[in-house]
Amino acid sequence: MEYDDWDPVYGAVIADFGFDRTGDERARDLLARVLDGETTLDHGSLGAAGRRVAIAGAGDTLEAETAVARDADLVFAASTAADRLLAKGVAVDCIVTDLDKHPETVVERTHGGTPVAVHAHGDNIDLIERYVPECNPAWLIPTTQAAPVGPVHNPGGFTDGDRAAFLADHLGARSLAFLGWDFDDDTVDPMKARKLDWAQRLLYWLERRREERFSVLDGRRGAIDTTALPVC
Repeated sequence: MEYDDWDPVYGAVIADFGFDRTGDERARDLLARVLDGETTLDHGSLGAAGRRVAIAGAGDTLEAETAVARDADLVFAASTAADRLLAKGVAVDCIVTDLDKHPETVVERTHGGTPVAVHAHGDNIDLIERYVPECNPAWLIPTTQAAPVGPVHNPGGFTDGDRAAFLADHLGARSLAFLGWDFDDDTVDPMKARKLDWAQRLLYWLERRREERFSVLDGRRGAIDTTALPVC
């Protein structure tokens, strides 16, 4: 995913939520400053090219679907899905997070040699400032949803879960498998529900770009709002 391809969709996302692009840019610039002079992880070293990557969400079905992760070559886990998989003895090859639920665990994992794609956006500036300096930068992949700057990349994506899928795609994954996803979670607040709706839309766009069918979207495609998505 090149930024020029992502930017129109990013514009539609932030317009829908009423978010300020400059807030994302401030967070991105802070992340770049915190990591200035540090050597961060070459994300190509994750070895996703040509391999099947499992994309783990943190839905209630996660533990029941661990076979999907075990059958994949690599596992990219969104936020606390990583902790739950590790507790079940499932190896996690990359954690994708904006630090909003388990920042102390993220710090610990980087010092234990687990790659973490840490994301900057307008609502987590305080978390970046507090926790990123405590991480081992050698295991960090800094990301943004705004234009990339310096060491901060933008492989595409909005929520932790769909960003994990976009990262795997960016790294040349052969195919993507999904576990622990629940787009209809009625326990979340309205803001989170809207984010899940966008995650669904973005995965639909990604599967069309990849000419691949994601099983997580089976039975849902006909109801997905595609008006903001580029024609593939």
